[in-house]
Amino acid sequence: MTPGSIDLMIILPAFLAGLLVLVTHIPLGAQVLKRGIVFIDLAIAQIAALGVIIAGSGDLDPQGWAVQAAAGAAALLGAVLLTWTEKRWPEVQEAQIGVMFILAATGGLLLVAHNPHGGEHLQDLLAGQILWVRYEQLLLPLIGTALISAVLYFFNDRLSRLGFYLIFALAVTASVQLVGVYLVFTSLIVPSLAVRHYPSKKRLALAYAIGAGGYLAGLVLSTLLDLPSGALIVWCLTALAVLAYALGPKPARALGPKPARAPHG
Repeated sequence: MTPGSIDLMIILPAFLAGLLVLVTHIPLGAQVLKRGIVFIDLAIAQIAALGVIIAGSGDLDPQGWAVQAAAGAAALLGAVLLTWTEKRWPEVQEAQIGVMFILAATGGLLLVAHNPHGGEHLQDLLAGQILWVRYEQLLLPLIGTALISAVLYFFNDRLSRLGFYLIFALAVTASVQLVGVYLVFTSLIVPSLAVRHYPSKKRLALAYAIGAGGYLAGLVLSTLLDLPSGALIVWCLTALAVLAYALGPKPARALGPKPARAPHG
């Protein structure tokens, strides 16, 4: 396929799905970096995916409300548990997040072990099938994005630890079914990581530009090269982030105490 033969209308639903994810994930990602809990998104996303697998084992409609509710309930339970572990053992919270991620990931493997299509379903949840998103799949995420964005706008600085985890869980629940676990993590962390040394007034807009550019470039290239869309978006978004960081202001390095001069003898 040549660049001139690409029908942009084919990738438009997927691109809109990516933009919906970015709307909430970029401000949430900035908070994740600020709080120093980078891998919480992987853990919550994997827990939400486990909820989808559990609901799917009952032959429910993958796009139905029951599966959405199961994924949301699993993510919310994970958020409540992480809130409790942070209060109880704050010094090892990052390790506890890692343990929850591993338990959710291996739990999913066990549940699909005897399903002939389990491996394919698991791959879809991890890498996503964003290129095949349909317009009707965007309605529920659109409503959720609007509500979560309103909460972040009006209450961002006043969210308690539990409130942050719950909002985070709801945002990730919808996203993981649209774009997969890998893109959820990339959308949350990579743009905010790239712009952290830019002036605060420019960070948000630049992070959104990096995210949108990464999704668009990845979708176009995946159509041209017939390669997995999710994986290419991750690489394109990361490449743009590295470029933005390299061209941006250099971080000030902390100056340590000057070494003592040896006495003249």
